[in-house]
Amino acid sequence: MSSRPARERYSFGNLEEVLPLPDLIDVQKKSFERFLAIGMAETFADISPITDFTGNLELEFEFDAEDEDLKGPPKFSEKECKEKDHTFSDQIFVRARFMNRNTGEIKEQTVFMGDFPKMTDKGTFIINGTERVIVSQLVRSPGVIFQPGERYRLRNMQKHQLVTGTIHPYRGEWIEFDVEHKPGKDVTAGARIARKRRLSIFTVLRALGYDEASHPGFLERFVQHFDFLEGQWETERAKWVHEEDTPVSPTKEEALIEIYKRARPGEPPTPEAAANYFNNAYFEERRYSLSKVGRYKLNKKLSAEIDKLENLFGLDLERPEADSQVLTRSEVLAAISYLLHLANAEPGYRLDDQDHFANRRIRSVGELIQNQVRIGLSRMERVVRERMTTQDVEAITPTTLINTRPVTAAIKEFFGTSQLSQFMDQVNPLSGLTHRRRLSALGPGGLSRERAGFEVRDVHFSHYGRMCPIETPEGPNIGLIGGLATYARVNEFGFIESPYRVVKDGIVTDEIRYLTADEEEEFVVAQANAPLTEKKAFKNPRVLVRKSPQGASLQDLKLQMERDTYFAATTEISYVPAAEVDMMDVSPKQIVSVATALIPFLEHDDANRALMGANMQRQAVPLLRAEAAYVGTGIESRAAGDAADVLLAVEDGVVSQVTGNSITVEYKKAGDVSHQLLKFERSNQDTCINQKPLVREGDKVKKGAVLADGPSTDQGELALGKNLLVAYMAWEGYNFEDAIIISERLVKDDVLTSIHIHEHEIDARDTKLGPEEITRDIPNVADDVLGDLDERGVIRVGAEVGPGDVLVGKVTPKGETELTPEERLLRAIFGEKAREVRDTSLKVPHGERGIVTDVRVLQRDDDEELPPGVNELVRVYVAQKRKISVGDKLAGRHGNKGVISKILPIEEMPYLADGTPLDILLSPLGVPSRMNVGQVLEAHLGYAARWGWEHDGEFVGSEPISNIERKTRPRTEPSVFVATPVFDGAKWDEVERAGNHPTIQQALENLRPEASSGERMMTTAGKAVVYDGRSGEAYDQPIMVGYSYILKLAHLVDDKIHARSTGPYSMITQQPLGGKAQFGGQRFGEMEVWALEAYGAAYLLQELLTIKSDDTLGRVQVYEAIVKGKNIPEPGIPESFKVLIKEMQALCLNVEVISLTGDEIDMQGLDEDVFRAEESLGIDISRPERGTDEDDELRRQRI
Repeated sequence: MSSRPARERYSFGNLEEVLPLPDLIDVQKKSFERFLAIGMAETFADISPITDFTGNLELEFEFDAEDEDLKGPPKFSEKECKEKDHTFSDQIFVRARFMNRNTGEIKEQTVFMGDFPKMTDKGTFIINGTERVIVSQLVRSPGVIFQPGERYRLRNMQKHQLVTGTIHPYRGEWIEFDVEHKPGKDVTAGARIARKRRLSIFTVLRALGYDEASHPGFLERFVQHFDFLEGQWETERAKWVHEEDTPVSPTKEEALIEIYKRARPGEPPTPEAAANYFNNAYFEERRYSLSKVGRYKLNKKLSAEIDKLENLFGLDLERPEADSQVLTRSEVLAAISYLLHLANAEPGYRLDDQDHFANRRIRSVGELIQNQVRIGLSRMERVVRERMTTQDVEAITPTTLINTRPVTAAIKEFFGTSQLSQFMDQVNPLSGLTHRRRLSALGPGGLSRERAGFEVRDVHFSHYGRMCPIETPEGPNIGLIGGLATYARVNEFGFIESPYRVVKDGIVTDEIRYLTADEEEEFVVAQANAPLTEKKAFKNPRVLVRKSPQGASLQDLKLQMERDTYFAATTEISYVPAAEVDMMDVSPKQIVSVATALIPFLEHDDANRALMGANMQRQAVPLLRAEAAYVGTGIESRAAGDAADVLLAVEDGVVSQVTGNSITVEYKKAGDVSHQLLKFERSNQDTCINQKPLVREGDKVKKGAVLADGPSTDQGELALGKNLLVAYMAWEGYNFEDAIIISERLVKDDVLTSIHIHEHEIDARDTKLGPEEITRDIPNVADDVLGDLDERGVIRVGAEVGPGDVLVGKVTPKGETELTPEERLLRAIFGEKAREVRDTSLKVPHGERGIVTDVRVLQRDDDEELPPGVNELVRVYVAQKRKISVGDKLAGRHGNKGVISKILPIEEMPYLADGTPLDILLSPLGVPSRMNVGQVLEAHLGYAARWGWEHDGEFVGSEPISNIERKTRPRTEPSVFVATPVFDGAKWDEVERAGNHPTIQQALENLRPEASSGERMMTTAGKAVVYDGRSGEAYDQPIMVGYSYILKLAHLVDDKIHARSTGPYSMITQQPLGGKAQFGGQRFGEMEVWALEAYGAAYLLQELLTIKSDDTLGRVQVYEAIVKGKNIPEPGIPESFKVLIKEMQALCLNVEVISLTGDEIDMQGLDEDVFRAEESLGIDISRPERGTDEDDELRRQRI
């Protein structure tokens, strides 16, 4: 008996799948594997050996990833780490060798370097019990870049700068070059070393060693070749020192001193110091590193220029070694030469575009951690050096020298606080998957959202097949955060590559080549949907292709400014003979990200709405019963599998046992393996992670087969929402402005019900007045309230709880004074009879209810690692079933979102001719202006998929189960599931483009009769006669009806609705706090005050601004009056008025408050009245926003 096969979908795609989708989280896994295999050893090699100041003592490090002795196993499993707040990590050891050169003595030890966080199989990290993702960073690539100067960049002739060039290292100081032309003056070339004041280019050339002493006559020949610099050269010659009437050219030493004066003003410029500074800054590995990427980029850009310089000037220039990561002097000369050729508008010299993906690269997780380890090791290096000088040489061992704390601290700091280490988005599997594939231009060494302009945020032609042009946030981060395209991969240098099919002599081969953005520029590329013959030749003699544009020259920019036109570097799209095509895209979906590729009919949606659709799929909460979309795109199963929330078979085998909690499979090689299922686990966003077995005992499974579904997955396919019968029609104005009307069936049948699990935590600490205690013995609490607590005082699993119910009983000592040591001893001996305690129990917050699903108790006595001062920690998990309700947000996959405004009884919903009531009513006005017509086509095709259609004399799909529309059903099976891949999907009426598949119109024309009477209800246009549920009369016109996939988003009304009576107040102003999290009030702001002033509502205004806000005395008196049934007293003076007085007194102004009778009002006396009134009532209505129990105790003592 074999396992159920993966769900088959009828695909409307006409293009063959040449290349399967790659592993979608490879960008994370490969990078971390590279760090472990190579990066770690590289970092230790970088600082090794550490020598002391005399050079006699040396400490070497050696790390070999293959050596099992240097890697200890993780202390805790992933499950234990999550339960007990640990970090999932490996123990890393390193071989350290201490050498004394004087004696020749060598001491070798294996030293523990600390716990390094370990990546899980899902590409995430567990840090202090929470799952986190390291986002890949998009940064400027090291290398050399030439850009237009301010005159052309800002299109302003008043600016002097013509062109600039910069050598960006991976680590170290920049060198910037530029050419300027001030009106009425000579053209000058200059350089900035380490971002200091501008130097003449000739000074830099001399400092590089191209002076008269080393290369006689070189500078003269250089100026002759770049003749526009003659004016600058002559100006400089006039300043030369004359010896016997002959001008003497400045030397290399003088040039170095001039650079040193700029870089280190105030320090005495000696020739040795100047030479050392320049050498160390750019030509020494400790201070300067181009990295492998920078070396690759420099070689690519400047090697031809070095050849040209040798021919031009007859020089013998040094070539950088292949593995050298520092500059060579010849490369700086070549960069200057390239810049001057650019300024001279010589053919073949092109400007660079800093936003091009040839000049932007990815720093993935491995590289980010490696940089952090390097920082930690460099801090450790300083400690080791100091210890070498202070410790006794005879007693020194590697262990005594090495302090690993700087390394572990640097790693902890990165994982805990870095902008790129993010709390994993776990609303549903897709949100986690896209989070791991995210690319961010923000973070350390990147851009800041305030400084990022339009150019860097904009879609660039080099993003094609590398970064999605659709998926990006809508807010201030738009364009700075993106998603990796479906087929894209990151190469060893960090550049994003996209796959292409190689075309030879007009024949498309199966050979796949991955190209970076700059490599792609060399080829003519055809689209994936170019028609091919059976022999894979192009059908048409001329093929539509794209050619990447060449960078602009300075001449192009001059012409544009003269003609007042703009140079837009856009891809040239044209028809060429088939023989000229070099490459072809592998798939139409290679340009978009996974989330975008899940939108059917994406080609019919406006990009702005597609962006919202892609983003909102990540916010869909997992529903009680997942249901795959009738209309998918064909990548749902891959997305679900790679998101790692479903359980897949490791290899071929037979299922030997299945229970609700585990599946045991007997694999051919691995033998019996028991897979534990996740049952009702809480995600980072409080959604429910639950896995359900799909296989039975005895099933044969193949490698990669789905053994168990996870959240939002159905038969191994991503299933984020529900297929609902939708009509686009107005209904009494209730769906005005994107509001949505739904049927009560969706509430009753739990169609859109989701489970949310909230974590509530409490700890028992040591206080100054004694330890807190978790107990069932709580003062002044009735026994029935404690009915569900066990003998420890912790709620039992399965208890149903509501707002204010006690989850964990806790008492805190309430002593008047701190105990003396003698009293403590007596209490310890004789026990504590009548110790005063107060109730500080953990209670269910307002507005929450549910069932307790799990309780975890961690105690210091059980050797659990708890924070300092904490003796016991209790976590209670409460699961809540949330039915759909008015105020919840629903959305389709096309950016069509709205809020539920009314839930109609089933009998009042409009219905079809056979009595089937509709599920959801959307406004037809939401479609035309938004231009997301994909939702309409989806609804039509969804209807066809529900009932099946006849094609070539046969029905497509199985016999649909009909006449169940009015029975309880959380889901409805369609006749056939269909896939319409992006840019290659079903067509509405274009028969010639539909290929071997019917158009949607033809499918509706040949639809299987859907009414129970055997009649057809749907017209070819996709409209049906709909009847009013209240009157039973048909509406005047046929209405568009279909099945759409609707998502319930995480913006739930239960999380947003909020009310307050009394609560915490701000410490200074004594006004209520704001926001639901602080249990705050509604702010009655300046504009709201104006509104009441306009109505002359003086008394209402006075009440709002005093006793309902910050009149502390008035608040207490009103409370007292309500309690005692008296009239509400007059309002008093607000606290904010007292704050104003204090602020004025801080300005040394003597402020007095005078009453109408001319008497001075004593503010201090009023405060004392408040405290007296509070004491008599036994309440504390002036609670501050925060504070410890000790603070509360001290406050009471003051009273």
